Amino acid sequence: MGEEEVRPFFRVTMLLGTAMAMAVAGCHSAENAQGPDGAKGSEAAIMGFAKSGEEWPARGGDYTERGFSPLTQIDTGNVGKLGLAWVADVDSNRGLEATPIMVDGVLYVTSTWSRVMAFDAKTGKPLWTYDPQVPRSLGSQICCDVVNRGVAVWNGKVYVGTLDGYLVALDTKTGKPVWKVDAVADRSRPYTITGAPRVVKGKVIIGNSGADLGARGHVDAYDAETGKFDWRFWIVPEGPNDKPENKAMEVALKTWQKDDVWKGKGGGNAWDSMAYDPKLNLVYVGTGNGGPWQQVHPENQTDNLYVSSIVALNADTGELVWYYQETPGESWDYTATNSIILDDMMIDGKMRKVLFQAPKNGFFYVLDRETGELLSAEKYGGTRRGRTIGSRCRSIRTLVLPISRPTTCRGSTAPIPITSAISTTSACRRTSSPG
Repeated sequence: MGEEEVRPFFRVTMLLGTAMAMAVAGCHSAENAQGPDGAKGSEAAIMGFAKSGEEWPARGGDYTERGFSPLTQIDTGNVGKLGLAWVADVDSNRGLEATPIMVDGVLYVTSTWSRVMAFDAKTGKPLWTYDPQVPRSLGSQICCDVVNRGVAVWNGKVYVGTLDGYLVALDTKTGKPVWKVDAVADRSRPYTITGAPRVVKGKVIIGNSGADLGARGHVDAYDAETGKFDWRFWIVPEGPNDKPENKAMEVALKTWQKDDVWKGKGGGNAWDSMAYDPKLNLVYVGTGNGGPWQQVHPENQTDNLYVSSIVALNADTGELVWYYQETPGESWDYTATNSIILDDMMIDGKMRKVLFQAPKNGFFYVLDRETGELLSAEKYGGTRRGRTIGSRCRSIRTLVLPISRPTTCRGSTAPIPITSAISTTSACRRTSSPG
């Protein structure tokens, strides 16, 4: 039985108090917003979110992706009085993974098969639906269901990446397509898109999926108004005997084995986490797992840059500024695609610009987001595997792998406290500029 024939039971719900608080945004047009440093329109709305909180204009609220609202109308004293305001079906009985975006009194959310829906935030009234008509046969050719992680909204347009690898801009008022571009490098390879786009400086940034089936990951930028291609950052090299496209790939290639088994399918696809610092002009991207080729050579000991890494890219050019690899030689699905969160915090009496990530390898990372320096990496949850990441450790590889692999770390086994930044000479930082 097809999905369309099954009675949907997943729904968008809105609590009464939340709807009343967020509906205030309907009186403040994002297109006319004015923000810091001359920012206008959607950029101003995103950069001003931490103070106003009247909308939810971007994934995580704003560029920091903290997911925290500054609104105070609902608190511990009245939260128990909230009641259901409205319910809307989103026509699916499969996975829903999107965070709704709230702009000018309208909620934009995605359902399965990359469909986009718009609702009046006060009433729940459906305003429009866009269905990109993704071929249903694709559902049997992907790794992780037909999900979509949401949209971006920017100056009158809604952007969505589709499961079959396209980036589409829709009119916010009507849901009609404005432009559509092919956003994957090679149609012969098993690329899909499930991640939410981000928009920075008038560029739509989008990654893709496919590492599990054998694809070469990349992150693209397109002009938000026209859809014109701007830049591409390759996450891994093409192959051992292929010419590197740039300095970053030249550096990366030296960390891969000399075997054609991984050609064109090194993986590392960035399918979820991103953040952006307007002051530093850096886009932070969490990259994914290595490709299935590694099952052929389980004894492989190479690092395989830039899989399972955080890469900091110049927002204007897509060039690599620095990287930090969390799981060298990744082949266990220890992706670095969990949320990246930005903040400023005091460390050893000095205010540091930091980013946080708690990826699948079981360590909670704190990095200096200007340089990529490791400030802290401690176990979280019920992690049993490995020890700690030492301040003079050559490699973090053996700290997150099965104990049957030989230990090559010769550094400290003491955890790095958040109050004490490690030396920038630490060989265990796994961080570098490609220059």
